[in-house]
Amino acid sequence: MHCHIDSKPRWERRKDARPQELLAAAIDLFVERGYAATRLEDVARRAGVSKGTLYLYYANKEDLFKAVVRESIVPVIGDAEVSVAGFDGHSADLLRDVILTWWRRLGSTKASGISKLIMAEADNFPELARFYQEEVMMRAARMISSMLERGVSRGEFRAIDIAQVTQVLIAPTLMLSTWQHSIGPCERCELQPQAFLDAFLDLTLHGLVPAPAAGQL
Repeated sequence: MHCHIDSKPRWERRKDARPQELLAAAIDLFVERGYAATRLEDVARRAGVSKGTLYLYYANKEDLFKAVVRESIVPVIGDAEVSVAGFDGHSADLLRDVILTWWRRLGSTKASGISKLIMAEADNFPELARFYQEEVMMRAARMISSMLERGVSRGEFRAIDIAQVTQVLIAPTLMLSTWQHSIGPCERCELQPQAFLDAFLDLTLHGLVPAPAAGQL
């Protein structure tokens, strides 16, 4: 029996893995240090490659940051859009499912710290802020609005100001993401994300669902 020996050079065998390794290292450093303080050579070092190898995939730090957002955040929004479009049940169940899935796939991960980075450094890097606004925030807002419109049109939510309630729903999730990457880690803070989300959903859904008609109590 002959053992197969891969004759490809080590760098070529690992080529497909490198972008993911670089993105994982970039998320860690962007969240830990912020955008301005993150250096490409440090990203390459944490990923275990040379700086030259990093440049094979990303021309500069802005390209790397955009790749992080498009690989770690945008797909979560895309999957939520698909869920909204194909959901058959009550809109309250849909809203609950989307928010809890967001927490599991993004909010509880290191990538959720990107929103804090954007808020902190938007003034110094307006192009990045515009990019994040267009590819993440506006798209997420449209998705949330579509859930609210669905609920209202089906009589499952009461008549509301869709645009304003959309922002009201976004704000607590942003706060939770920011909290766990700033206030949350301190010893005296009692951050309980699941309890927070449960309370948020309880207040939201009891405020959105119409009161039962007389005789239905």
